[in-house]
Amino acid sequence: MKPVNRHKARQILETKNTSCRLEENTLFISGQLRVNAAGDFTRAVLKEFRAYGFPEITINLKELDDIDSAGVTALFYVKRKLSAKISGIRIEGGSANINRKIELFSSEIPIEKKPEEAFEITEAVGTETYKFITSYLYGFLLLTADTLYWAAADLFRTKTTREGEFVNQSVNIGVNAALIIIIMSYAIGFVMAVQSAQYLRDFGANIYIVDLVVIGIMSQMGPLITGVLVAGRSGSSIAAEVATMRVTAELDALKTMGLEPVRYVVVPKLYASLFTIPLLIILSNVSGIAGGASAAFYSLDITPEIFINRMAGVMQNKDLLTAFVKSQVYAVIIVLTGAFYGFRVEKGAEGVGKVTTQAVVVSISLVILADSLMAVLFY
Repeated sequence: MKPVNRHKARQILETKNTSCRLEENTLFISGQLRVNAAGDFTRAVLKEFRAYGFPEITINLKELDDIDSAGVTALFYVKRKLSAKISGIRIEGGSANINRKIELFSSEIPIEKKPEEAFEITEAVGTETYKFITSYLYGFLLLTADTLYWAAADLFRTKTTREGEFVNQSVNIGVNAALIIIIMSYAIGFVMAVQSAQYLRDFGANIYIVDLVVIGIMSQMGPLITGVLVAGRSGSSIAAEVATMRVTAELDALKTMGLEPVRYVVVPKLYASLFTIPLLIILSNVSGIAGGASAAFYSLDITPEIFINRMAGVMQNKDLLTAFVKSQVYAVIIVLTGAFYGFRVEKGAEGVGKVTTQAVVVSISLVILADSLMAVLFY
């Protein structure tokens, strides 16, 4: 094959509006480098320069009449591909209009990096504290105030609420969670009694298993189990629903129609939680005590009649009142936490899963902290 003379000018691309000629190691582009010629330009130039070795390359644009974003992309794509084998590649020439478009559409604009500064621990703590107060605490307090205001304002305004929404939310939050709460409460009451039976038997205090189970379930474990399970089950559902409505712009549509999203979405869930969680705690208490009674019968030979008679003397009205107060606090925490993280969703479907996880973790943590605080206050 006859060798190609690289020093002789030759045309390597000729289209209707674009042409490229190579003179020694300089590529002259003339005409218009637009989207319809970008592909042909890229293939022709890469084929030419990869076939023959060049120590350096100059791309001259003085004969170029026009270029668009596709042409600029093709130009810098060729430069990037050839830089792996050819160290010296530069672009020169071109009118002011051409250079302005290249600067506008080029992805090779250098980014100035700020020098890294020493980041002390006190500065880090202060920054995170300020971020927590301004971004989380302040936003949560605003949502709490907004929700409680509309909940109080709409309490006796039946015309402002969606028909049947209270029943639907009560079923979703309360009825659908009843079975898992009954099962888990029974299991925990049973285990509590079984673990305690051995030590009570050694001291001959079998009858006190009733006191332990009843007081432990009614004053602490029943409300706490209910709060944690509702936070994990219904709290995640609330966060996912609100986040999905935000991602799909349903909340923006409500605002466009003159409807307040908090009033329309969050308040019915708060009503349903305030109504159903006390009933769930009652189911949890009954189921937990039933589990303890079963364990007492099989481990300590305490019959159900003896257990019930002893239980009547152990139960106190204060435990029922405390459980009711806890249920209201848990309801507010679960609904507001799920709604708060739902309103903060970002990045589409990925964000929905992220805020749902955060809502579950935070709501369960707040329920446990609230339970600890109320245990100190009430006992």
